[in-house]
Amino acid sequence: MNTRFDEELFLTSRTGSRLYHEYAEKLPIIDYHCHLQTSEICDDREFEDLGEMWLRGDHYKWRAMRTFGIDEKYITGEASYHDKYLAFASVFPMLIGNPVYIWCALELKRYFDIDEPLTADNAEEIYQRTKELIVKRHMTRRWCMEHSNVRLASTTEDPVDDLHCHIALQKEKMFTRVITAFRPDKAMFIEQDGFSDYLDQLQEVSGIGIDSFETMLDALEARLKFFQETTGTTVSDDGVPHFTWADYTDGEIAGIFEKARKNEPVSAHEVDQYQSAFLYEMGRRYSRNNYVMQLHIGTYLDANRDGVRRTGHSTGFDCTDDQCSVTSVGELLNRLTIAGELPKTILYPLDGMKIETWAVLAAGFCDGSVRGKVQLGAPWWFNDQAFGIKRQFEACANLYPVSLSVGMLTDSRSFISYPRHELYRRVLCNYLGELVDRGEYFSGEAALKQVIEDVCFNNVNEFFGFHVNEG
Repeated sequence: MNTRFDEELFLTSRTGSRLYHEYAEKLPIIDYHCHLQTSEICDDREFEDLGEMWLRGDHYKWRAMRTFGIDEKYITGEASYHDKYLAFASVFPMLIGNPVYIWCALELKRYFDIDEPLTADNAEEIYQRTKELIVKRHMTRRWCMEHSNVRLASTTEDPVDDLHCHIALQKEKMFTRVITAFRPDKAMFIEQDGFSDYLDQLQEVSGIGIDSFETMLDALEARLKFFQETTGTTVSDDGVPHFTWADYTDGEIAGIFEKARKNEPVSAHEVDQYQSAFLYEMGRRYSRNNYVMQLHIGTYLDANRDGVRRTGHSTGFDCTDDQCSVTSVGELLNRLTIAGELPKTILYPLDGMKIETWAVLAAGFCDGSVRGKVQLGAPWWFNDQAFGIKRQFEACANLYPVSLSVGMLTDSRSFISYPRHELYRRVLCNYLGELVDRGEYFSGEAALKQVIEDVCFNNVNEFFGFHVNEG
């Protein structure tokens, strides 16, 4: 039985192993969607310890720890990072089959050269060894990004953000280029408390008075342009948890907006109408400003409302859902196509059981203007592990060419989550190697090399127009 980290992880095919080590392993990373805090990149503080690196803001680990009945003080509570780390280490060997186990093993290996498994018995020793290395190597936020060969990272900000950290970063000569994604969710969720107050903020930062749906869109577009002028971004990001397309008239949207602006209640049907109009109009603006529209579909946010009340949002109490239908997103894409304003689009469905239908939808809206105009995005959130990645390859290559994929993202708040790109590349190469070994692919080495380099680096670079230099 192997008791050390194995460099052939997921590489069960000899051909896949060779493809990974020869072509994929050393390629740089473009992390086009993450939730890193730009203030931390600006400050570039050295990490306190492995506990902070692993357990600060990581809802994957928090969810796992809760399943073992660990007290919340060791998860999001007042315990020290040292004690939180020891609590996590106590259950780590029991995470067999869970991606957190492999992620942590990869992180120990790649950042600390540790290939032995973490247990309750060696937890303190590993803690001290990693703490010494953090100081010796001066392991800061930027160090982690450079060490992982991250050439570009796109954080995510709200339209009202002044981007002061991004402005500061643009003036520095950094190994990793940092841009931002434009995420206007608060302007779309009209039914939520604080919608009108949010528009007051948007009004102030944009300098545009917001007294109608049209003026709100003008304010959002002004901020869209500001984001692009500030960081050079082409990335937008819309959360679409429960979207149902509903036809509307301009007059109906005007009335719905007026009610919400006055903090008056709106009906469920009115919410659907407003969101339909909002996504359609934002899609038009993404198109004319050369943004890629990313739709994150099917999140069931704050499922455990008592847990959220106790610990806050984004702490591990969100789930997957299937309320957002292919038909509704398809109608959005259809309306934008009819208008001649469908932007490059990436669909990220969270319901992995319906992944094939989303792949068919994406392929149905491609045209002759650009390669892979509408894409099925990387397996994300609850699907970003070996099973989910391989499932998507095997299910969707039949329906949408894998070779056009823009590859993996971290979707993470952690500065040491980049081995997730490695995991994706290993699964990709093994999948391709199995096809070759079974005789299902025989177009030759040069074509295989091209596919791997495209999926891991070239496609995302070209699709978003990042112009990142591989060297």
